[in-house]
Amino acid sequence: MLVIPAIDISEGKAVRLRQGDMAQKTVYGEPVDFAVRWQQAGSRLIHVVDLDGAMAGRPANLAAVRRIVEAVDVPVELGGGLRTVDDVGRVLELGVRYAVIGTAALRCEQVVAECVRRFEERVIVGIDARDGKVAVQGWTEGSRVEAVQLARRVQALGVRRIIFTDIATDGMLQGPNLAALRQMAESLTMEVVASGGVTTIEDLLRLRELESLGVIGAIVGRALYEGNIDLAEAISKVG
Repeated sequence: MLVIPAIDISEGKAVRLRQGDMAQKTVYGEPVDFAVRWQQAGSRLIHVVDLDGAMAGRPANLAAVRRIVEAVDVPVELGGGLRTVDDVGRVLELGVRYAVIGTAALRCEQVVAECVRRFEERVIVGIDARDGKVAVQGWTEGSRVEAVQLARRVQALGVRRIIFTDIATDGMLQGPNLAALRQMAESLTMEVVASGGVTTIEDLLRLRELESLGVIGAIVGRALYEGNIDLAEAISKVG
């Protein structure tokens, strides 16, 4: 199973939020420094989120993303503010390996369909849920759409992988929502990456038990920055 380190960017810096709340932001330093560090620890994929882009509805930290892509050899995936086909094309041309579409997947399925047609497996959909319902616009807006329902819709459009984030656990260091993840994975035939709440290597081992259901990776954020998890150790035991 992939252990995927996360780099969340706001105002050009690597930060972490609690439950997606920009008012509860901890600044850690330069994103590129962490990208190099995670590559040296053995990461096979780096997850980057443009938090300002997610709020603004358009990419906002591409200079920082470019520095990451130029500094590492491992693939980078980027989400946050990618609402149009042109947005997706631009970040892929920048050197990002995968583009993660979030809000547009709920609001404009045509964008997802066209991106899949043009860019195929390089398009990933991020589905963020609060109490089982999809949240968008940098988690500032809720919806009545069930996360599983949206996942089935994008699967039908040809999306091959989703990132499923449980907002209640994100950044809280209290463990992942295994029940919600299992429900999601059992409802689909495509790949699922877990996000939110991973606190210990034991959490990752529990997530690995869902591999047979299609859970192929887990994103780890705050636990790395706070020292709860050593990435190299986690990869050796889980990856």
